[in-house]
Amino acid sequence: MGQGILLSGADDIDFMIHGVFSYELFGQTLWITTSHVCIAVVFAALLLFIFAANRAIRKASEVPTGFQNVVELIVEKLDGIIDNTMGASAPAFRNYIGTIFIFILVSNISGLFGLRPPTADYGTTLALGLMTFTLITFNKFKHKGPKGVLKGLCDPWPFWAPINIIGDVAVPISLSLRLFANVLSGVVIMALIYGLLGKFALIWPGALHVYFDIFSGCIQTYVFCMLTMTYISDACSTD
Repeated sequence: MGQGILLSGADDIDFMIHGVFSYELFGQTLWITTSHVCIAVVFAALLLFIFAANRAIRKASEVPTGFQNVVELIVEKLDGIIDNTMGASAPAFRNYIGTIFIFILVSNISGLFGLRPPTADYGTTLALGLMTFTLITFNKFKHKGPKGVLKGLCDPWPFWAPINIIGDVAVPISLSLRLFANVLSGVVIMALIYGLLGKFALIWPGALHVYFDIFSGCIQTYVFCMLTMTYISDACSTD
């Protein structure tokens, strides 16, 4: 494919985002890009997993085996991480944290299957960062009230408020840029290896895929979700 959806199997391999097709909407030309296609593939894979997991749980046995065991293991591990990090706030945010954890993880490792990871597009990671920022801000006002939020901005002195505001606004930017930059760096390196070495890039790049797609992908997923949980827990605290 020549549109950059795949990182391998093409003569013109690159790491850029390309337009697949365009359409007109209210007089504006909009593009469906390779990022949209890859996100759709990831969503489709997750939906298939969800339907299979739902079917397995509906027919669950008291002693889990096979696929049921996998599903229960995933849920238990995610619940354990969320409970240990967020404490009393965990039940309200299990669905959100679990959803973004699985989406980011599958997106990060999708390069193993020839896709350009959706998280290598800043539009994707910025959206995730903004969702987290919205939850943080909402819970600050919900649990601390306008007076508590204002007091936090003026801590330790009132003239410190502009710096605290900049710190709050930097949260979605830092979250999104960290994930985006780490995933994109792996995409760029692998694209350069396949593009420059061509037929010599056989078998041995698998070791690099293990690092960039699996190891780094899992680490970045964990970091993003841990920071998200920490920020939200802090927003929910009334101290």
